[in-house]
Amino acid sequence: MRRLSALSASLLALTGLTVPMAPVAQAASCEGTYTIAVGGTWDNDSRIWTGNVTQRVGYNVREGTNELNRLIRNQRNACPGQHIKALGYSLGAAVVHTWVTENWPTIDNVNAVLVADPKRPAGPGNAGVAAHPLVAPFVGFPLAYADDFYGDIPTVSICTNDLICDINASSGLPGYLWGGNHGAYSFNVDHYSNDGNGTWYNGQFYPR
Repeated sequence: MRRLSALSASLLALTGLTVPMAPVAQAASCEGTYTIAVGGTWDNDSRIWTGNVTQRVGYNVREGTNELNRLIRNQRNACPGQHIKALGYSLGAAVVHTWVTENWPTIDNVNAVLVADPKRPAGPGNAGVAAHPLVAPFVGFPLAYADDFYGDIPTVSICTNDLICDINASSGLPGYLWGGNHGAYSFNVDHYSNDGNGTWYNGQFYPR
């Protein structure tokens, strides 16, 4: 119960968090992939992501989803044939996850990468912390609950012994607070393909 209370408090704080949006890139190129990245909590400019990042997004979940949609739609209007790759980490993964769920019927030529997604559904492992029945009612929509409503957008979810995306992870709360488990991922956007579709769970891939 203490662990869940601590997580509930953290997620409640996140839902009320409002941070400035990252500066909008000027006239992004239509060449190559338009790569847009959303960082985790307190990472206002999504600087955790490295590699060939075209655009970074700051947020709370609702505002971040709206801003992500605006940026993606603007780029798609400017460059109709360009592939778009959207990546999110932790709360940023919830932003990208929510965007995919809300927008998949009306967009194509896009893929998503969700790293340590609190909205990750069970199987393999347990669901992310946002789905826990003692947490979900407090954090509210759209952060609460878990799903895999990705439609036909290729989406890869990565979770490695991290209770944010697997509430029963063996590392537990100590691994999150002191063990570095929540940050033990690759944050180079170029390490992720444009067509991944499935779940990487504790080092094993499960296709969708």
